[in-house]
Amino acid sequence: MSAAPLTDRTDPDAGTAGPDTGAANPATGPLPVLALPNAEALAGFRIGVTSDRRSEDLISALERRGAVVLHAPAMKIAPVEEDHLLMQDTAAILHARPDITLITTAYGMRRWSEAADAHGLGEDLMDVLEASRIFVRGPKARGAVRAAGLNDVGISHDERTATMVDMLLEEGVDGLMVAIQLHGYTDTEQLARLRAAGASVLTVTPYRWVKPEGAGDNVPRLIEAAVNRHLDVVTFTSAPAVDALWSTAHEMGVYNALVAAFKNDVVAAAVGPVTAKPLEDAGIRPIMPERYRMGALIRLVVEHLSENQIQRVDTALGAVEIRGRSVILGEERVDLSPTPMAIFRALAAAGGAVLPRETLIECLPDAPGEHALDMAISRLRQALPDASLVATVIKRGYRLNV
Repeated sequence: MSAAPLTDRTDPDAGTAGPDTGAANPATGPLPVLALPNAEALAGFRIGVTSDRRSEDLISALERRGAVVLHAPAMKIAPVEEDHLLMQDTAAILHARPDITLITTAYGMRRWSEAADAHGLGEDLMDVLEASRIFVRGPKARGAVRAAGLNDVGISHDERTATMVDMLLEEGVDGLMVAIQLHGYTDTEQLARLRAAGASVLTVTPYRWVKPEGAGDNVPRLIEAAVNRHLDVVTFTSAPAVDALWSTAHEMGVYNALVAAFKNDVVAAAVGPVTAKPLEDAGIRPIMPERYRMGALIRLVVEHLSENQIQRVDTALGAVEIRGRSVILGEERVDLSPTPMAIFRALAAAGGAVLPRETLIECLPDAPGEHALDMAISRLRQALPDASLVATVIKRGYRLNV
């Protein structure tokens, strides 16, 4: 099987249409997936896949190399084939001349303006928005508003619609007309809060986010897995998938924990710079191939994990290899949970030197202490192919049995 090209898909908030063509090393064609070496190169690693389009090819390629894959198609933008509904909503807003307008995304603001221009309503829309008090749901939305020559009067500090609504309710909205540019989700709860406070509410949807069929609850599952360090890599092939992940994490209340996981333990792999942008905006440094194609992304994941995430150490019982959540001794491979694995990695990195109990306690994420360490060491020994891989040094600590 040969993989067709997978370009770095459009980031709605980057103002880019179509594939990313500003690459220093543009791809010249598809990279055959079967050309990648080592069928067990990803054995022991767990990889999250957020793509919807052609995800089967990516998942198949990763699984053939031994990876365990968690598939969580995030979101995709449903193309608006015709603008008549958008124009109907726009006409209603022009007629109502809202007192307050909420802009939730940069792409939504731009697309709304462009569609209005195309239908001869661009100047009217700008006049109405200029007379309205504009609140924005984050820096990108603010940038798009100001690029249109408008000014906002308030910004949601955590990029949540609920926070913008909180700001309005503090001021009072009874008797006011509020227009909301929806960002794909119809947040019925926030609309209801405004109406309950006495506001009249109109909405406009320049584009729609839709869940791919079968997505279910997989996005929250992927987020939880990343936060708990149950994944080694998460792959991204479109910026909307990153934005959807951030939005869901915000709503779950774990955005900061998710970003911390990507900064410290979970590798974010982006297919190209447009996809990488929302990751970089969050302070994350994703890995990215020179060729912005699926095959190159797979190759990069294999190379990165092989070079940076595999530990090999000789012990008294034979050579031990640590890859992802797996420990391999001879022909036996076992998977460890995050805490025992953190302890074992620390012991392996010490190369046989004694690690004091105080040092190992720092590997415990929850309820650190002497008793917790004893329990963790006991669970580690029970899970290892041979319990004697971890040796106790009386009154000093523990070491790998080298």
